[in-house]
Amino acid sequence: MQFISTRGGEKVSGARAIVQGLAQNGGLFVPQTFPPVSPQELEDMLSMSYAERAAKILIKYLDEYDEKELLAACEAAYSRFEDPDPAPLVKIDDGIYILELFHGPTCAFKDMALTLLPYLLKKGCEICGIKEKILILTATSGDTGKAALEGFKDAEGVKIMVFYPNDGVSKMQKLQMCTQDGDNLNVVAVKGNFDDCQTGVKNIFNSPACAQELKQKGYVLSSANSINFGRLAPQIVYYFSAYLDLVSSGQIQMGEEIDFSVPTGNFGNILAAYYAKRMGLPVRRLHCASNMNNVLTDFFKSGEYDARREFYKTTSPSMDILISSNLERLIFEFSGRDAAVTAERMKSLKENRDYKISPEELKEIGKIFDGGFADEDEVVETVYDVFCDTGYTMDTHTGCAMKVAIDWFEKNKKDTTNMIVVSTANPYKFPQDVLYAVTGNDVRDSFKGIKRLHAATAMKVPKSLAGLRDKPVRFSSQVTADKMFLSVLDFVSQK
Repeated sequence: MQFISTRGGEKVSGARAIVQGLAQNGGLFVPQTFPPVSPQELEDMLSMSYAERAAKILIKYLDEYDEKELLAACEAAYSRFEDPDPAPLVKIDDGIYILELFHGPTCAFKDMALTLLPYLLKKGCEICGIKEKILILTATSGDTGKAALEGFKDAEGVKIMVFYPNDGVSKMQKLQMCTQDGDNLNVVAVKGNFDDCQTGVKNIFNSPACAQELKQKGYVLSSANSINFGRLAPQIVYYFSAYLDLVSSGQIQMGEEIDFSVPTGNFGNILAAYYAKRMGLPVRRLHCASNMNNVLTDFFKSGEYDARREFYKTTSPSMDILISSNLERLIFEFSGRDAAVTAERMKSLKENRDYKISPEELKEIGKIFDGGFADEDEVVETVYDVFCDTGYTMDTHTGCAMKVAIDWFEKNKKDTTNMIVVSTANPYKFPQDVLYAVTGNDVRDSFKGIKRLHAATAMKVPKSLAGLRDKPVRFSSQVTADKMFLSVLDFVSQK
């Protein structure tokens, strides 16, 4: 399988796409074709474990890898999850299900990919004959950072550095990152929002001068963000697995179409669902759920991506994003894979924070995608209502996706298509906000929030979060966005 850049000019193997992360011209790597999954293959996967399903899907993209070795890596990755099923499906109401993706080491959906990425990256280096050390740079809006740090800690031949917006993550997310153990990592706060972090990291990747300086120190760059196909590919798997679980439990018939409602920030999670559809998974519609930073909602309505708007800090901080990087992959597809058009649009986004697609493209996108959002009060109301009606506790990001799902059924009362709401984080990662939604009580301390939320819901508290209180803070440095590369050089210069 070959991979091409959304901005043209480059064709590489899957291993090279994973190791390199970004194309040399700043584009994102996409598969040259979408490998099909036949109805018979879907039938065969019904009786498989999650790890076996993952290996079957991933090998279709990464055919240079050894399938048996890939299966062993998947089994090792998902054995680290607290729940025997890495991605369980919970029925909430008739026709509405929640896909729980937060049972991994860091209690967020990023674990589904980042527990496996170290293997994909290391093996990719072997396949490509790369001898230099790998430096992973990652911008995070909260969850990717911790999951990447946990996945790559103490990995041989790898250093990892995470940048996060100083006031743009929850207290628990910040603690998770800043107390992380491991000798090969660094965590730095950026004075700004996530878009500042992400732009800074992209600028480093796109700079030949930065690459040369790092090469002189013996390092090549890679990324753990969803701009890296190695991050995106494992996310495709849980859409297949959720569908198969519906079939095997008798909720739907094989071949019956379903919908997904996905909380969306950088657009990687919902893009993975679209890739699953392109491979043959019977998906009817994808509902893109945003918070008050609803640039995507407006895009799906108007065809204009306009990031020239007020930025809001919300109780769903992982979605506090105005530049959704993975949308580039989608508009590349719906432009007829026109790399020149995609490059021009991305140039406009960088220079003017705005671009438009054609009415014809918007019409085609609208056959699959729609967008909705929840403001802060609506998130609280949704989390509260679902808890009262069903006893189920969800986090704030999932609350956004549930609100969009409920809105859809209210507008389409005769729709009987089953809906899976994708749940991206454990409620205990945002204990104060979830506690307030469920009980109306407000506490300042995160650990008091955990204690009281447990008392109110009886949900099991993950060990990894409960133990944070006693872990020492290791990282406390801050930089401005223009000083990010200097902090990178300082990090790689350390022994």
